Amino acid sequence: MDRNFKVRVLVGVGMFVVSLLGICAFDAVPFKIMYAIFSLVAMIELFSFLKHGATAPRVALVILEAVFLICGAIFVARTSQQYFWYIILGVPGYDVFAYFFGKSIGGKIFKKSRPFPKISKNKTWEGTIFGLLISILMVVALMATRGDFKTDWMYLLCSPLALLGDLFESYVKRKFKVKDSNEIIIHDKWLGWVEILVGGSEGHGGFLDRSDSAAFTMTVLLIISYFTTSLR
Repeated sequence: MDRNFKVRVLVGVGMFVVSLLGICAFDAVPFKIMYAIFSLVAMIELFSFLKHGATAPRVALVILEAVFLICGAIFVARTSQQYFWYIILGVPGYDVFAYFFGKSIGGKIFKKSRPFPKISKNKTWEGTIFGLLISILMVVALMATRGDFKTDWMYLLCSPLALLGDLFESYVKRKFKVKDSNEIIIHDKWLGWVEILVGGSEGHGGFLDRSDSAAFTMTVLLIISYFTTSLR
């Protein structure tokens, strides 16, 4: 098990525990505040990309990603406690299982296991398929035990949207030739220490790398919710 994987697991477990406490206490208000701060730091990382060059197409990509972060925070602020479990199972659930299976069996089932070589060359078919399958099954299981398909159906989209959100951020970073979202501000004397919270001090990505999938997913869910009664 390499160091990168260990850091991601430790940070992921830590963030899950903190999120769990925030969701279970005070009708998720601490979690909502924490997510807003998380999104703010992610946006600082995002705009730091422009130091690599602020051409019109690059600025447009940054603005679009910023819209996702803002809409994600709005969705969190407006959503009731019980619906956060769908997000947790569908988004971080996909990320965790996709990363795990990609690292453990990537290339062993599909010999040419690079579904997105021009956007995210490290992704594998094994990780993508098993990540989607397991996270969707977890959402379905939760919906079967405590949900209502008439109002909760849109949360079945969480895992596929998480994949698309991750790919979009990978595309943005590739356009800016950035490997980790925090590689610019990590050396800033005022902001660098904050990156320790997501394992960023070791170069394992920053807040934007951790929130890209969730921000995109919740933006789409927010749009859908305006045409349905699913948002609580």
